[in-house]
Amino acid sequence: MLQPRILKVEPMEAYKLKLNYETGEVRIFDVSPYIEGDWYGELRNKDYFRTVRVISGGSGIEWSNGQDIAPHELYEMSSLMQ
Repeated sequence: MLQPRILKVEPMEAYKLKLNYETGEVRIFDVSPYIEGDWYGELRNKDYFRTVRVISGGSGIEWSNGQDIAPHELYEMSSLMQ
């Protein structure tokens, strides 16, 4: 299934991301389970975590050193913001 495009990503407290989708949905994704090990461990640095950005075209999100999370995971494992 193709995921809707991400229009905006905002870092939040407790290693969460607020994702705004082209459908109008606003979803919350918890990154904390990902911040272990060498590759994702850098995300524990809160200043670095806040540098997250939307990939050109809205297909996903990334950090400057290449960490990313699959678009289907972002959508399917996030919760709709109430």
